[in-house]
Formats: sequence, structure tokens, C-alpha cells
Amino acid sequence: MAWREKPKKHLQMTSFNIAQGIHAFDYHSRLNLIATAGINNKVCLWNPYVVSKPVGVLWGHSASVIAVQFFAARKQLFSFSKDKVLRLWDIQHQLSIQRIACSFPQSQDFRCLFHFDEAHGRLFISCNHQLALLAMEREASTRVKSHKSAVTCVLYHSVLRQVISSDVGSTVCFWMIDTGQKIKQFTGCHGNAEISTMALDANETRLLTGSTDGTVKVWDFNGYCHHTLNVGKEGVVDISQILVLKKTILVTGWDRAITVFRPQNFNQFFIHPEEWEGGIQHRDDIICAAFLPPQTLATGSYDGEIVLWNNSTGNAHYVLHPDYQRLLQSKSDIEPQKLLSAGRSCSSRPTAEQATLGASSYETGTECDNAVMRLCFLEARKNTAATGGANLVSCGGSGYVRLWDTFKKQLLAEFLAHSGVGSIIMATDKLNQYLATGDLNGCLKIWNIEEYCLNSSKSRITQAPTLIRSFQPHEDQISSLEMCSPGGSSLIISCSVDCSVCVTDVCGAPVYIFGQAKHWQLESCFSFPKKDNNLMESEIQEESIRETASLSNEESCLDPTEHSLLDKKDKDEPTYNVGSSEVINLAIKYKERNIYKKKTHNLYSSEILQKSSSVFRSLSIGVLKELPEVNKPAFLLDPEKYFREEPEEACPQTPEPPSL
Repeated sequence: MAWREKPKKHLQMTSFNIAQGIHAFDYHSRLNLIATAGINNKVCLWNPYVVSKPVGVLWGHSASVIAVQFFAARKQLFSFSKDKVLRLWDIQHQLSIQRIACSFPQSQDFRCLFHFDEAHGRLFISCNHQLALLAMEREASTRVKSHKSAVTCVLYHSVLRQVISSDVGSTVCFWMIDTGQKIKQFTGCHGNAEISTMALDANETRLLTGSTDGTVKVWDFNGYCHHTLNVGKEGVVDISQILVLKKTILVTGWDRAITVFRPQNFNQFFIHPEEWEGGIQHRDDIICAAFLPPQTLATGSYDGEIVLWNNSTGNAHYVLHPDYQRLLQSKSDIEPQKLLSAGRSCSSRPTAEQATLGASSYETGTECDNAVMRLCFLEARKNTAATGGANLVSCGGSGYVRLWDTFKKQLLAEFLAHSGVGSIIMATDKLNQYLATGDLNGCLKIWNIEEYCLNSSKSRITQAPTLIRSFQPHEDQISSLEMCSPGGSSLIISCSVDCSVCVTDVCGAPVYIFGQAKHWQLESCFSFPKKDNNLMESEIQEESIRETASLSNEESCLDPTEHSLLDKKDKDEPTYNVGSSEVINLAIKYKERNIYKKKTHNLYSSEILQKSSSVFRSLSIGVLKELPEVNKPAFLLDPEKYFREEPEEACPQTPEPPSL
């Protein structure tokens, strides 16, 4: 074995003489040690500058050692021998701290590959045609956990003021944003398959969950599954996003094509996808999508391309990329063989006719660096088409955030939000004042983009916007972000692989974890803007009118069909965990909310209010009574009790949708 130094002009070589030879070796740069897998059943540790003898010898294997690899973070070493025995060593004390006998078939002649993924704590060992995966258990932490498994997605329900979170264990939890209290949870929503993403419909009356089992399920908030969308066609797929529009549901994540469902055709329990009229325009997997009313759809792929579509016609008309832009022809002008030839690898560069900006600098080796993980339209910027400026934000590979002008087809700005952490995710508030970005290390940054890229410019802006706050609310990768404004204060909700769901604000409030023992009060923990008391009554009335109009809107694309589907039983039907004390607290919270709206009661006559309440109550009770009793939660067994009218003078009720 030889070792040489690169920094010096004249390379020096040092030789180590090892009896009987070695099978493999590994080098630890920080400890400055070389480990050798000896044929003589020993693992030797060498100082690169000392050739006379090893600085340490690890004894314990009964056969020749064929693989070694350092565990750099813990100063430990893995070794694997021919008798299929794996050992973990403490380097400092030179002791074997764990021994594992792998269940490979006995064979004298075999090939072995050994790899340790330190970032995720996974060890891969191959033996001929078999592969073994060993996952390390996480160290016990005193940190509060919101879920038992890694959290994958988080949503905010603005009507109920609840946070909805999902995890890899197929569990969905509901939390009160005001206190952090868990209201209920649905377990086994997709069997044992991971829930990768979620979405709410336009009226927030239905919850959609996407899973690695290849299905998207449509739920009401009583935990009943109304439809199962067969996305993967009975195969395993990686669903990354569900985009619910007025007339369509778009699903992306594992294919170069968009999977589309039309809710107006939901006349049965199992729904199959329809063909996307725009065909295949991406050359790599579509990861994310965003929609800008009335008809602009943007989809981002792994190779860094953003395709702009007309959602009404299904035609794609332009491709945006940090290194080039190209115009797309309509579907009728594209030859079928060109679509079929567009493969997963996308090894070919854009043609000279397609590329209009820097196509020569595009290299396939940088595709993962440009991967588009999230897309977001800045809908609050109403006059972008006339005045110019950025109206689309993208983020992803290498920690960059990019802002685009989709009207002029131009990249206006890009800045490095997180360095050296790989891909990132993001979210923005409804007013597009703040941008939140999260990385693989659990770090979260809040940027002020209110005045950023409001005008078009010929040169690309590389200066980052004002950084308001940078902190680390999680110990591991941030998997989802959501921004909301209950009461007027901008809050950031984040979830992570470390099993926690956190909430904080833009200004620097402490980080609160859903599931912690001590509940919080939203008004006292976060700063809220002051309101004029003289305008309070008019604001309450306007809010009530808007809410009543939205609740009575019957244009939801996910309304249940007229004929009953409740007699269909799904083998993956979830169980419910709702405590009686939680129900009481939830009822108190709703009473407080109704008392707050008492001033709006004069807008409705008592007769109309009574009739509408009885209609909603009868509909709700009718649905609940058809549920099989064996699957009903405790608080649903007596629906009459929970839908009984309260005295008008004590708590005037406002009609609410049956599913809520």
C-alpha cells in the first residue's frame, strides 16, 4: 500500500509493508488514520507518517477482513469479514462495541461491496446477487416529538384554524394553532405506506393525501374516505405534489407527464386518471407545480427546467432554465417520435434553434444542482404584466432561489440562500412579503421580498434580499413549510424528519412544538398588529359576510356525489383516536369563536338561521348514521348529542358545512 501527498510540488510516496496483504482500506482525514482490512484476520490502524508499525490493531474477526469504512462523525469503524460477520469498533479505545452476523448464504467464493451512507445512517452490504440494508437507530433525544415517525407534510386550515400534518407511518394529525393541542388523528390512512404529500380543496372541505402506494385518497374531516385516485395504476410511485384546481386535480412526482383527474366525473369510489392533453414536454421527472389564475400553469423538473402551460388548452409554450430558454411548439406540431425519444437521462443538449441564452454552458452533470423542488407564483403582485418584475419563485438544488418574469420569459434574480446543504424548499405568505426557506440540516431563513425584483432589468440580480431571521428549529431535514396569518401575524409552520412540527413568527418569537406538554396562547406568544377599535365592528361584519358566502358556495370540485358511497369498505380504512376531553375543548373553542361573531347575528333573521341550521344538521346526521358503528369514533356514536341546538341567547350559531 502506498500513500502520497498532493499539496507538495514533488510528490512523496510512503510504503507500508503488511504481512499477507490486505483486501481494502479507508482513510479518515480528520483523525489522519488509515485502516486496513487484513488477510490475517486483523484490522490495522496506521499513521501516514509512521511506516514501521501500526498505531493500533483491532482483534476479533475469525476470518479474513474484506471491507473497512470509517464512521467519521462518531470516530468509529466498520469492518466486514469473509464469514459474513460485521463489527463496529471504537477507534479511541480500540474495542469492538457491536457484532452482527449477516444472514447471507454460506459460500467460499463470493463478491462483496460495502458502503456506509453516513448522512442517513444506513449501511449497504452486497453478497453476490443479494443486498442487505442495515439502518441505525437514532440516538434518544429529549426533544419533543409531534409524531412517532418522520413528518412529511404540513398544511394550515384557515377556516378551522388547525394545522394538519402527516408522516411516513401513514398517520394524519390535527392541531389547534391557537394552543398547540392535538384534536384528533387518523392512523393507517394508506396502510403501511408513507404519506408523501397532502392538499386541501378550494373550499377546504376535503383533504387529499398522496402516498407511495400509488394512490391519492379524498377524505372528509370525520376521517371517511370518499374516493381513491389510482395514480400509479396499481404500482408504487413517488408522489411529490397534489395541485387542486377548479376543474382538475393534477398529480406530479415520478413521471415526465402530468397525471390529471376531473372531479366532475367522480361517480365511483375508485377513479382512474385521464390523459393530459398537453402530452410530454419535460425531459425528466416532474417534481412540483404551481398555478396562476386564470390559466397559467408552471411545472418544474429534476433537470432544472420550468415548463409554462396554458391550463385551459393543455398546451405548453415555453421552457425556462437558468442557462437557457426555449420556445415550445403546440402538441399538434410535435412529431410523435420526438416525444418518444425524450428519455429519462436527458443526456443531449438543447438544439441551437431551441436555445436562446447560454445553451452551450448547459451540462448534464449539473442537472441535480438545478433541480426545481418548489414553485410559487407571487399572486399579490397584480400589475406584473404591465410594469414588469418577478412573479414566479423557484428553489431547489444547491440552495439557490430564483425569481422569474413569466411574461417576458426572463430570469431576473438568483441568490444563494443556503450554501453547502444540497436542495432546499420554500413557502411564501399570501401578501408575498416574506419568503421562508428550509434546508437539509433543519435551518430556516426568513427573507423580505416585498420590494425585491419589482422591476425588470437587463442584468441578472445576484444580491440576496434582506434576511430577517435565520435559526434552526429542527435537528434534521425540513420536509415541508407553510405560512399563515391567523389574527394578522405572519406565522411559519415547519415539519421535519426529526418527527416534530414547529410554529414561530417572522419577528423572532420562540419556537413552539406541537405536542409539547405546555400549551400556548396565540395572542400572548406572537406579536399581532394593532387594530382600530372603531373599525372592528365593520371588519367583523365583512368577514362574516365573506365567510358565509364561501361556506354556501357549491362550486367545490370535491363535493360528494348524490348516491351514497358509504357502503364501500376500504381495506386501508383508518382508525380514529379522539379523546373526550379534546372534544370538549374543541366545542369550547367553537363557542368562543361564535360569541366573537355575535354582532353579525342581526344580518340574519332567526327564522332563516333556524332553517339553515336544521338542514345542515339533518345532512350531517344522515351521513354519520350510515357509517358502520364498528368504525365510528366515540364522539360520533351519538350524533344527536353534538348537533343539538344551543339556546340562542347564550351562543348564536352560524351555519357551517356538514363536513366541518
